[in-house]
Amino acid sequence: MIQAPLFGQVIGSMTGDFVIAEWTQEATDGNSEPMLVAPWHRHLDCDEAWYVLEGTLCVQVDDVVFTAHAGDCVVALKGTKHSFWNPAQVPARYLLVMTPLTAKLIEAIHAASEHGTEAMQRIFAQHGAEYLGW
Repeated sequence: MIQAPLFGQVIGSMTGDFVIAEWTQEATDGNSEPMLVAPWHRHLDCDEAWYVLEGTLCVQVDDVVFTAHAGDCVVALKGTKHSFWNPAQVPARYLLVMTPLTAKLIEAIHAASEHGTEAMQRIFAQHGAEYLGW
């Protein structure tokens, strides 16, 4: 299968073993606090990986912050607490490699009408993950 351009789409299958999405994270506003792309969470049965195409992403896995530049990859193994952000004042373009369950979790978060703690805990639990807050 060839799929081009990938941007804004996914490759892989929601019924297969993996999904790859190409996303762009907008530039930060220069604040010292990271603007998290996703809340802190952990996947109970699957890994997640980021491959940076352009710019920089910071990915924190448990207590370690990895600063990934174009060509770098960071993997969060199942069971690890993680989140990520763009630390720069320029956009970052990256591939997110995940399982179909994680892709469905992201879809459910974006489709949710409520984003309070209880609602997020329920959505994450339904998708084999634990919501740990912002």
